[in-house]
Amino acid sequence: MFTQLLSSTRRGARLARLLSVTELRLWGAPQALTERAEIVVAELAANAVLHGRVSGRSFRLTLTFDPSAGHLRVEVTDARGDRYPRFPAADAEPGALCLGGRGLSLVAALADHWETVPYPPSGKTVRATLTAPPEA
Repeated sequence: MFTQLLSSTRRGARLARLLSVTELRLWGAPQALTERAEIVVAELAANAVLHGRVSGRSFRLTLTFDPSAGHLRVEVTDARGDRYPRFPAADAEPGALCLGGRGLSLVAALADHWETVPYPPSGKTVRATLTAPPEA
């Protein structure tokens, strides 16, 4: 298990991604799992910084890896329990210029499962589970 508090800044989100890749490589996680996790962590950390930021409060990154089962759990906890993630509007025009809102679609596509749970007293945790593909 790896846990780290990071500043709720763009630099903190970037560091979350870099630390995740480094930790997964140290654990000997499969490359395909590491690559998927890198994108998931980047998106969840960016959301924590953009939408979950409370001045003076950090966000927490937690990675839990079970090498025998090939399971990785990514958790990003922020201080804004009043703002839960949501997908882009279904009625948005295809091809319309959107400056954001696609990150959760990436998380949903790359993770086996993801969910948001309360983190008392006032925060939330977005949790994603990824499984390594079977070895060829």
